[in-house]
Amino acid sequence: MESGQIRLNKATGEWVIYAPSRRKRPQDFQQATQDNSLEKSLPENCPFCPNNQKKSEKIILEIKNNQQEIWQTRVVENKFPALNFHENPRRSLEGIYMTMPGYGHHEVVIESPQHHQTIATLSVPEIEIIIETYHQRYLKLMEDPQIMMVIIFRNHGKAAGASLQHPHSQIIATSVVPSHRRIQEAEAQRYFDHWARCVYCDILEFESREKKRVIVDNELFVAFVPFAAEFPCEVWIMPKNHQADFGSITSEEKTAFATILKDILSRLYHKLNNPDYNYVINTAARYKAEEPQLHWYCQIRPRLTTPAGFELGSGISINPSIPEVDAAFLRN
Repeated sequence: MESGQIRLNKATGEWVIYAPSRRKRPQDFQQATQDNSLEKSLPENCPFCPNNQKKSEKIILEIKNNQQEIWQTRVVENKFPALNFHENPRRSLEGIYMTMPGYGHHEVVIESPQHHQTIATLSVPEIEIIIETYHQRYLKLMEDPQIMMVIIFRNHGKAAGASLQHPHSQIIATSVVPSHRRIQEAEAQRYFDHWARCVYCDILEFESREKKRVIVDNELFVAFVPFAAEFPCEVWIMPKNHQADFGSITSEEKTAFATILKDILSRLYHKLNNPDYNYVINTAARYKAEEPQLHWYCQIRPRLTTPAGFELGSGISINPSIPEVDAAFLRN
């Protein structure tokens, strides 16, 4: 299998991506006896630093800082993509199994020319440019009629899957929608059919009124620890205005989102000593952007615990912390 593939697990309905460009030999998965990650993260070895531009892939988008002196964000093709747009997305059968080529887009958003920064240490205007970059690439990728879903995410730290220290996010656009996302959509649809209301708007209204799990809010966004948080200090950042699609974000909302995102990540940075974390922007899949039961939001999960055998076998998370306690800790 030289080119990428996407295969459907017939027993679970979940798609699995196979990316030969990211392939490792079995022995490469052995635990390293010496951690060289710090050495590899030095600016002189970093493909994202300005002086090493020749090491980067093709620049797709570049946005300058407010002074128009130097680029603030860059978007480049991922050197080792999970998916690529040179494939044909047509599905076929191999015996009883469904498969398709690994069609899609995989991009890297370089968030700053400064190697040792992170979103928690950037200014709000700099973060606003990152949000603007996300938005421009989201709209552009959704112009491809073969793309069903665009995932914007950030891996911070080794435990969260980051391989480079230089501040960056990633965007993957896929030609399939995973079954767990379809399950979330179905639950939201069931709630709307019963109550004629968006479940996320109801959650937002209740959390804003009760305030026990709210960390911070502004005119347009609320950040809170969800009632059934699966991980310690998990945070959702949700727009107060009902929007199913991240593509609908306004200029005013970009500023408010940047402000509250910096606030939350700064609290994690200082209170938890810069923990590894993942965040993802959960947004509507294609053909769902105008649905009244869906609501986009940013989900942040610090990597403070490791899921073990019970979680794997049951699908049920064990959270050793309490959401109300986490919210009070992050709020105060």
